[in-house]
Amino acid sequence: MSHVWTVQALDYAVSSGGKTNVVGTVHWRATKTQGDDIVEVYGTVGLADPGDTFIEWAKVTQADAIAWAKAALGSDEVTRLEASLDAQLTEKITPTTGSGRPWAA
Repeated sequence: MSHVWTVQALDYAVSSGGKTNVVGTVHWRATKTQGDDIVEVYGTVGLADPGDTFIEWAKVTQADAIAWAKAALGSDEVTRLEASLDAQLTEKITPTTGSGRPWAA
């Protein structure tokens, strides 16, 4: 399955540069699922001033916010995060290490 990016919340300035509700931070989550196994990573990223690309608060979509977050993170970091999810899921499905006690409790 592919990596799924979602937005948990947006932080915004009520007023900035003559605009209202200007998004400044994206709280994002990336997940990968295979069967019943799921791995995820959560983070936040600050955004640059939107300038001429400003979108009114009521018109901002999750796709917009995901695109902003990925752009702010940069393609190398997005690739690193997704590769980490792949490795975590592989380890979860086919573990290479274990922990426990060989005797009964």
